Amino acid sequence: MPGRYPEWYRERRSWELGEDARATVRKLRALVSERRHVVEASGRPDGQAILGAADEEIDCAEQTLTFDEHRRAPLGSHVTAAQLHLNTARLLWLKSFLSSPAEVAPYLPGLLAVVREHLARDDPRRVATEVVMEKYAHRRAIDETDLVVVLESVDVAYSVTLREKLRAGSFVRIVCGVAAFLFVLAAGVAVLTAFFPDSVPLCFNPSRQSAEPATDSKVPYAIVCPTASQGSLDSTELDQNFAAVTSWGDYVVVEIVGLVAAGVAAASALRNIRGTSTTYPVPVALAALKLPAGALTAVLGLLLMRGGFVPGLTALDSSAQIIAWAVIFGYSQELFTKWVDRQGQRVLESVRGPLDPPTAAGRTTVVPAAGPAPRAGPASSRSADEEAEG
Repeated sequence: MPGRYPEWYRERRSWELGEDARATVRKLRALVSERRHVVEASGRPDGQAILGAADEEIDCAEQTLTFDEHRRAPLGSHVTAAQLHLNTARLLWLKSFLSSPAEVAPYLPGLLAVVREHLARDDPRRVATEVVMEKYAHRRAIDETDLVVVLESVDVAYSVTLREKLRAGSFVRIVCGVAAFLFVLAAGVAVLTAFFPDSVPLCFNPSRQSAEPATDSKVPYAIVCPTASQGSLDSTELDQNFAAVTSWGDYVVVEIVGLVAAGVAAASALRNIRGTSTTYPVPVALAALKLPAGALTAVLGLLLMRGGFVPGLTALDSSAQIIAWAVIFGYSQELFTKWVDRQGQRVLESVRGPLDPPTAAGRTTVVPAAGPAPRAGPASSRSADEEAEG
């Protein structure tokens, strides 16, 4: 039982992906071993060297996936590194077929899918791969030169995939860093205002016509703060009256209310999140950013109202109104964090591959699979017209 917690700690956030990588290791070992028997029977020393390099990459991937031997804390980056070695091993295994390219035919649709998934439509390597696949669809044969073109495009696609995953990891670290800074900033504001509550009070001075009647007050207004209010004031100085009513908990209450409102906004934003299959928690980082942002926007919004920035709302009548506006301002952090949410969604989508530009009708153009083009005829023309109308 004592070892269960360290085991969970080592495998958090990456257990499923790690098992998938281990299964890929076993699969590639079997494929390389089977291919080695064929190459040894043909007596090709260059093929044996390529398969030897593939074995070394598989060993590196397996060592990276072994937590006890890995030099870094296994938070998920070890899975990405293992996938890098496995992709290289897979490419080396495919290059061992250069002397007999016809044997790669069953794997060509999968290779084309990888290229289309991770390279842009106008990428010359993707275009060249699609040309090769079109020729293959017509002549049902592929030579060594065409196979090299396809494999090089797949190699570039794997590199693009790695860069996108690293970009996702960098995005998560940046967002978490900003969220931590805002948390510290919000905590610092709460601590400073608790020690100096009358420096910048979150209080308002509505006239007595809208406040509780106070016959013994020396001024025609009341003081309303987030945690207290008073209508009977002994001084004619506004600052002294503010200092007499304000409390150390004013900013704390407003920040807590803003944080709760931001938490509700973050929960409602989950409806637009489709999750991610990567080891980088982009949605969690985006949700964490909203919490301190809501606490700070609640404070800043009330300060703007107190300074007369919003005409007609310069004097709130009760503490309940102040708390209500703190809820609104805390929720309104969505106006600022929505741009970060959009960038996070783009980062998640780019991990899968480039986004094709939409067509004039607002739909994404889909590249058809390689194969002979259909013959033009009345039926096909009618279908094209129906698609245009749809």
